[in-house]
Amino acid sequence: MLTARAALSMFVSALSPATDHARAGTARASGAQNGTAMSNALASTVVVVTGCGGPAGQATVRRLLAEGSVVVGADANAGALTALAQSLPGEQGARFHGQVVDLLDEAATREWAAGVLTAYGRVDGVAHLVGGFRGGKSFEDNTLADSDWLFSLLLRTLQTVSLAFHDALVASPSARFVIISATAAQRPSPGSASYASAKAAAETWTFALAASFAAVQSGGTGGPPLRAAATALVVKALLTDAMRAEKPDASFAGYTHVDDLAAAIVGLWESDASTLNGTRLELEH
Repeated sequence: MLTARAALSMFVSALSPATDHARAGTARASGAQNGTAMSNALASTVVVVTGCGGPAGQATVRRLLAEGSVVVGADANAGALTALAQSLPGEQGARFHGQVVDLLDEAATREWAAGVLTAYGRVDGVAHLVGGFRGGKSFEDNTLADSDWLFSLLLRTLQTVSLAFHDALVASPSARFVIISATAAQRPSPGSASYASAKAAAETWTFALAASFAAVQSGGTGGPPLRAAATALVVKALLTDAMRAEKPDASFAGYTHVDDLAAAIVGLWESDASTLNGTRLELEH
């Protein structure tokens, strides 16, 4: 089995997501927020960012720290964790704590989650940014080996992380769990069948988590308001400054900059949990 140490920090550069889900409302959110702090909704919260060493993870860590959160990061790449920690300014750097974790190992993930809860007493959010991409041009380019690899990264790590942090998120006064999905899950190309299938499965798992939040916290229709919400943010593809520098004449039409993605993640705490929970939010460009 592929270990997270080989692939955890890989984050998709060409994302794609899935079919309609009965429990998932379809919504549309703007990813064009600027980089300034939005409010104090995240002040003193504890937020976990998995895959924090990749471009999207780094942008999300920085934005959360700017909002006042304590950020606990996990990545397969110890060097990426060290570089990220060293790049953060003093006070923000003191609120970032990174660790190498094999998220394909359920026992190791649960042990890590328990340690986070012991150290900080609460967990108010998880941004699950583990990902990867394999695909081709034709349907015949899909392989079962690629499918196994993608399902390990996109689904299995999601399963271990959400199971490990479920109870802590339920106990939080305002918790958010978010994955990054992709338009390919609902509109797959022939060569992206394995990738799109894994993204679709990840969405389904996330919406089942949302259903659990609703069942546990509200007890059904007419119960108290939800405090926790699970959602999927949907992009066509992600964009970084390095990509722009490498191809200055490219339009990157429909791509979402990682800074805009980070702003959208932070914005989830600004939305009511009962409205947000179980939704699929497409980021506009």
